[in-house]
Amino acid sequence: MASRIFLPIAFLMTTVLIVAAACSTDPDVSSVSAQVRTTAAPQNPRFLASDLPLLPVGIERGARPLSMMHAAYEFAARHPEVMKFVPCFCGCEQGGHKDNHDCFVSGRDAAGKVTAWEPHGVGCQICVDVATQAWQMHNTGATVAAIRDAIEKKYADRTASGLHTPTPLPKRGGMSHD
Repeated sequence: MASRIFLPIAFLMTTVLIVAAACSTDPDVSSVSAQVRTTAAPQNPRFLASDLPLLPVGIERGARPLSMMHAAYEFAARHPEVMKFVPCFCGCEQGGHKDNHDCFVSGRDAAGKVTAWEPHGVGCQICVDVATQAWQMHNTGATVAAIRDAIEKKYADRTASGLHTPTPLPKRGGMSHD
């Protein structure tokens, strides 16, 4: 019985606080509004980061757990210099994809900022698994060429079946993350 009364009151109080903070010109009150937005945003499974658009609808029912889906999309968004050299092996080249990056990102502005996501990656285990391996190897300091080689080796059977995007080869040699 108490929860029937408490929940509507808590909701009303939260709403009033947010509206009051949003309308306030007091910087201390406005910072509360920013904190409320920051803590509320992660509850939306489509939210990834404030500098990125919302992820595709259905991400919470993706091919892999939500944390993996978020990591794959964010890695593709933040590291096109890696993902543009990582092929995909799911057959998406028939849909015009040229690399694993295309499985996650469909648009960038002139400055390179993601403007649109590719929903294909949501439902494709192979795309997510390839991106996850690239992300993990990148985080250990592997070069783009080493990442490409390891992924090519892992999916060699799919390459033999003709399931390989027409991805350009990265430069060889040099520093990590070349």
